[in-house]
Amino acid sequence: MMGDLTASTDSPRAPQGSSRPKIRLFLEGRYQKLVRDLPQTVFFCPTCKGRGRMKGQPCTRCNGFGKLTKDSVQELIERVAMPRFRSWKSKFHGAGREDVDVRMLGDGRPFILEIMNPKHPMADLTELEDAINRAYPDRIVVKGLQLVPRARVAELKEAKHPKEYAALVRTQSPVAPGKLEALLNRKLMIRQRTPERVAHRRADMDRQRWIELLSAQTLESGDLRILLRCEHGTYVKEVISGEGGRTEPSLSELLGTPCTCVELDVAAILAADPVPAKNP
Repeated sequence: MMGDLTASTDSPRAPQGSSRPKIRLFLEGRYQKLVRDLPQTVFFCPTCKGRGRMKGQPCTRCNGFGKLTKDSVQELIERVAMPRFRSWKSKFHGAGREDVDVRMLGDGRPFILEIMNPKHPMADLTELEDAINRAYPDRIVVKGLQLVPRARVAELKEAKHPKEYAALVRTQSPVAPGKLEALLNRKLMIRQRTPERVAHRRADMDRQRWIELLSAQTLESGDLRILLRCEHGTYVKEVISGEGGRTEPSLSELLGTPCTCVELDVAAILAADPVPAKNP
């Protein structure tokens, strides 16, 4: 046993004669995702629910694979980490997630890999970090690996981090420089209804969020390169497009021309907002 910082058990003391309590390690770090089309966690096929078959036949959506992508950040890390801990089961906890087609840049996104029943709990974390980064040099970077207490999972999941996004925006018509300059460094409140693309897994409701346009550059192509800071839980693609009025105001509305997000990157995850004090 390694102590409270690095391991926990499902029960403080197992009854005499029972099986040994299960050990869990909590490995925290940050990941950068350098490519698009790589989800954070396993992307199971929603049609066959990961089974790969429907009514005895290979699922036509995933071709019997059970997943819609070959890899995920979770799986890339697990392939290197799990053999070193000699464990066969884990859970991946992220401080939020980015869309599958969005890169995670900057200092990376905090995550915790929960490792169950490791037979080798003393793995060299420096060597593990180097091994992951050598295995996938053009896909992910992992940094700051450390073992943490179980309580960190709840802290990480509940923290509400403002974020900065870099986006390539295509406009239907040219935008006057004055319109862009008028929006810079102004914190705007928006109303955002749950986007249709996530309505199957999120409650359909209106949310109030703030956004702030930090910089905007018009490229030779006429596209815009923008840097946007926004509140935790903001759907940035819809901030840009407006999604037919489901987000108001949107960049499309403010610039007076339909806008489309062509590429999106998480540029920074900022310090978490303070947790409101509970009433006594």
